[in-house]
Amino acid sequence: MSRAVFAIPGDKDQRTGGYVYDATVLDRLNAMGFDTAHLELPGSFPVPSAADMQATFDALAAVPRGRPIIVDGLALGAMDPARMAAIAAPVVGMVHHPLGLESGLEPGRARALLRNEAEVLDRAAHVIVPSAHIAGTVMRELGVARDKVTVAHPGFERTIDAVGSHTKKAEPPLILSVGLLARRKGHDVLLEALSRLKALDWQAEIVGKAHDAETARALEAQAAKLGLQDRVTFAGEVSAGALQDAYARASLFALATRYEGYGMVLSEAMLHGLPVVSCRVGAVPETVGEAALLVAPDDPGALAGTIERLLTDPGTAEHYAAAAQARAQSLTGWDHTARIFAGVLERIGS
Repeated sequence: MSRAVFAIPGDKDQRTGGYVYDATVLDRLNAMGFDTAHLELPGSFPVPSAADMQATFDALAAVPRGRPIIVDGLALGAMDPARMAAIAAPVVGMVHHPLGLESGLEPGRARALLRNEAEVLDRAAHVIVPSAHIAGTVMRELGVARDKVTVAHPGFERTIDAVGSHTKKAEPPLILSVGLLARRKGHDVLLEALSRLKALDWQAEIVGKAHDAETARALEAQAAKLGLQDRVTFAGEVSAGALQDAYARASLFALATRYEGYGMVLSEAMLHGLPVVSCRVGAVPETVGEAALLVAPDDPGALAGTIERLLTDPGTAEHYAAAAQARAQSLTGWDHTARIFAGVLERIGS
């Protein structure tokens, strides 16, 4: 019998930051001997049907009292607080970022999600978050007690390919962006910024699957309207190997995000020694420190000027590439992250 359960909505092997985090922690917990069962919850969260909500509570209620359950926040934040008492096992919330802080939500819907998540987390035994920023957010916005929150930063592995790839840089210079095709990732702002740089020699690639078909269509239509269809590639979701290749071919990394609970792709870009441009929002400043150029969100002019500086000033590009590699030396590995989880599970399961 396993010592714990990790409940994740949908396919755990999706190539987005939160899913990569969950799946890797699950694998490392088992590899270190802390047997943890995977429980796949319905993939309809955070907007489950009544049947999916019932199936979720049935599955969680079947877990014995002595086996802690980690529940990913995409599901936990949307669960019915009144039914939490039916779960005998202690629940640990893995909150990548509160559901109500997703960009583009109607204000009433955002407030309702935050209220619901606050009630659910009040009933949880513990909460694990990926950054100090999210720790502060769940305490401040959701009322979670400080002693119920543990920070477990994502892990990163320093492979030869990651820090010293011999892959040839793309020509013209490749501007790489990685992130779900969702409004929160700010790809629309990046496209507007790139449209102001047509006089320069560059190409761009946006890697990430569509969060919804409407957003994906809107981004492609925007690129065409701005005359960027021959210079910007929407690569979709790619394999881990193809993503590593994209980092190796790139000359700089740009993410015009409107909010991040951590921003794993920023750290991955720094591991590859790329100068990074992003926005001063959420946990981004905590993630990159002084090793990146940050602008205000939703400011394509400032973003364009910063990208232009990196493309046209080799000294600045080299400085931030070196700063990125130096910053990457402070990143911990996934085993460290998994040990933090194991410590929490041991405490609440005893």
